[in-house]
Amino acid sequence: MTLAERTLARFSALVGATPDLAVRAPGRVNLIGEHTDYNDGFVLPAAIGLQSIVAVRRRPDSIVRMIAADFGDAVSEFDLGRPIARDPGQPWSDYIRGVATVLQAEDVQLGGLDMLVAGDIPQGSGLSSSASLSVASGMAFGGLFAPGRFDATQIALIAQRAECDFVGMRCGNMDQLASAHGAVDHALLIDCRSLAVRPVALPPDMAILIVHSGISRGLVDGHYNERRAQCEVVAHQLGAPALRDVTLDQLEGARADLDPFAYRRARHVVNENARTLAAAEAMAAGDLVTLGELMAASHVSMRDDFEITLPAIDELVAELQTAIGNRGGARMTGGGFGGAVVALVEADAAEALARQIVARYRTPDDEKPLIMVERAHAGASFL
Repeated sequence: MTLAERTLARFSALVGATPDLAVRAPGRVNLIGEHTDYNDGFVLPAAIGLQSIVAVRRRPDSIVRMIAADFGDAVSEFDLGRPIARDPGQPWSDYIRGVATVLQAEDVQLGGLDMLVAGDIPQGSGLSSSASLSVASGMAFGGLFAPGRFDATQIALIAQRAECDFVGMRCGNMDQLASAHGAVDHALLIDCRSLAVRPVALPPDMAILIVHSGISRGLVDGHYNERRAQCEVVAHQLGAPALRDVTLDQLEGARADLDPFAYRRARHVVNENARTLAAAEAMAAGDLVTLGELMAASHVSMRDDFEITLPAIDELVAELQTAIGNRGGARMTGGGFGGAVVALVEADAAEALARQIVARYRTPDDEKPLIMVERAHAGASFL
C-alpha cells in the first residue's frame, strides 16, 4: 500500500470512521539559495516525493485530538476554547498547534476534530518535514472550516507564521512556499519578498540525488536564529530593508565598520542571491557545467562565510563532486549543522553514484547513508 492508503486505513482503525478529508504536502530539497529567504532574497528549491499526510474528521466538541502514526500512534490534544500551549512531551504537535493559533488569529472559527498525521520525510534531514506538516495541517483546517478562503501562498504564510511565532523557529518562507507550490519536473525560483514563484524546468536527463548524512539537525536549539540576527544587524547598519538590497560593493565599503563574523554572514547572503539567479538561468539552459560550479561555490560559502557545515558534510560533498565531475554538482542543502546533501547528476549515472556513496560513506553511527533518487513533484493537494 502507498503511504496515503496506509494512513487512511490507520485513521479508520483508530477513529472508527473514515476521514472527512485528507491532505498531502511534499517535503522539498533546496538546490541553491541557502539562508537567503529570510533576507528577502531568492531561492531555487524543488518539491520531492517524500511527504506528510494529514487526515481529519470533525468532532462534536472543541477538542483537537492529534495522533502521530510515525511515533507509535502517540496522542496529543488541546481545547480550542482555551489558550493553546506547546506540548513538551509531543513536540511534533506544536506545528499543528501553531497553525491552529494563527488561523484563530485570522478569525477562522475552528471546531474540534480527530487528526492522524503520517509521513516519510526523514526527521532532521533538512528536507522540510516541519514545513510539510504545517502546510498539510493548514490545508486540512482550512478545507474543513474555511473552504476556498486561502490560496496556496496564503497557506504557506500561515504555516511559516506557525513555525516562527509559535514553535520559535524564525524561518523564512521558502520551505512552505515550495511545499505548497511544487511543480512536476520543475524547480521553483522564488522571490521571497514579492512571493513570486516561477517554475524552472529541470533538464529531462537530470536526477536529484539526496544523501542523508545521518547527522540530525536541531535548528531551534542551534545557531539558525543567531545567523538570522547577524544578517539583520548588517542590513540595519547599512540602512537597507534587508540584505537582498545590499550590493557587494556596499558591503565591502562598510567592512571596516562591521563585526567580522556578521560581515562574513552578509557576504554569503549577497553572493548566494547572485548565485541563485545565475543557477536558474543555467538550469533553464541545460548548462550543467555552470550549475555545478555555482553549487560548489555555494557550499564553500556556507562552509567558510556562513559556517553552517560540518567536516563530515564537507567530505561527503567533496566525494560527490569528484564522482560527478563537471556534469552536475553537489552541495549541502537545508539550514545546516547536519542534514542532507543534494546532488544534480545525469539520470543514467544516479544509481551507480548512489552505490559508490554507500560503499564509501558511513554515518556517525557507522550505518550506511539513506540515499534518495528524486525528481520534482507537485505541491500540496487534497487526496
